Amino acid sequence: MSDKFPYSAVLFDLDGTIADSAPGITSTLASTLQQLGHPVPAPAQLLEWVGPPLPESFTRRLGLVGDDLDRAMALYRREYLARGALDSVIFPGMEDLLRRVHEAGLPVSTATSKPETPATLMLDHFGLSRYLDVITGASDDEKRGAKADVVEEALHRLSARGADVSRPVLVGDRHHDIDGGAAHGVPTIFVEWGYGSVEEQAGAIAVASDPDELALLLGLPAQTRR
Repeated sequence: MSDKFPYSAVLFDLDGTIADSAPGITSTLASTLQQLGHPVPAPAQLLEWVGPPLPESFTRRLGLVGDDLDRAMALYRREYLARGALDSVIFPGMEDLLRRVHEAGLPVSTATSKPETPATLMLDHFGLSRYLDVITGASDDEKRGAKADVVEEALHRLSARGADVSRPVLVGDRHHDIDGGAAHGVPTIFVEWGYGSVEEQAGAIAVASDPDELALLLGLPAQTRR
């Protein structure tokens, strides 16, 4: 089956690729920073936090390590699970794309830096889990949080299910996706509707401006318009 397509398996980033999850993430971040006594950045600056592993951002942006980092993450996780995870919308056309990839018989997994519990909660809520063979994300303690580690785990899980992972591709919207895929020889298709800048497209094998273009890049036939 996979010989019909340019790729034998597809890994999808979640935040900024499948879902516009920024509202829930940024509002939870703002509340967390207030509780920690840190000033809340402007909305555009908060948006820069969306995508990369959150512990990395807390350390890089605020210098939090050790117990301070653990406290920040505990505050964020509690509030995000309580209300932020479902404050999202699915990008137009992405549910249909996931359905078409699934129906084509291509093995599919997420490869998201979002921990698996909220990722699964979100995908179940929007009815998208049925189109995925595996949901792979950061571990809930985020010890597996780097994109390269998540990509490795997604490939391992698909392979364990008997999927052909000889020609995988990653679909994402940030340079972290490109770098994480490259660590395992996985090319990345960059989507323009996410949170990444034009500069972050460097290193992508292709750029998709909308889900229809992404479908063609994945080898799916063009849909007939009526």
